[in-house]
Amino acid sequence: MKKRTWRFVPMTEAHGREICAWRYPEPYDVFDWSPWDELAEGPTEFADPQIREEQFESVLDEGGTLCGFAQFFPLDGWTRLGLGLRPDLCGQGFGPSFTRAITARAMQRKPADRIDLEVMTDNVRAIRAYGKAGFAIRDTYVRNTPTGPAEFYCMVYEGGSPPDVV
Repeated sequence: MKKRTWRFVPMTEAHGREICAWRYPEPYDVFDWSPWDELAEGPTEFADPQIREEQFESVLDEGGTLCGFAQFFPLDGWTRLGLGLRPDLCGQGFGPSFTRAITARAMQRKPADRIDLEVMTDNVRAIRAYGKAGFAIRDTYVRNTPTGPAEFYCMVYEGGSPPDVV
């Protein structure tokens, strides 16, 4: 298992623009973000300054390089995680430590909340990483995506206390 020190900082517009330029290889290209200018037209997601401030944080490595992002979506008594790792870091064994760090950060932000996340059922690589990070599949359902309906798992964090974050 590969480990890094992940550091959380407020997401800036520059980070958002960089994330929108990331391109994942097939079949993961479904996770590519729309161009920044399209998100900003809404504004939607992290292009909306209020949503960005309330729900999103950038994840940097030890050297201060943007490696990913975390979304902490508030639900009643729950925090639903959204996360993205920079494409060139995917598939290299960083997923479990990245997910554990984001889970720890969610616990810092809202200690009383339970934590879950959604993942497409065919995203085997992510499901494996989330399982190693302490998440378990608790529900399956279909919901709409930008490319049409897709089947998802809801995975709930059940793995105890993740490591401290910086």
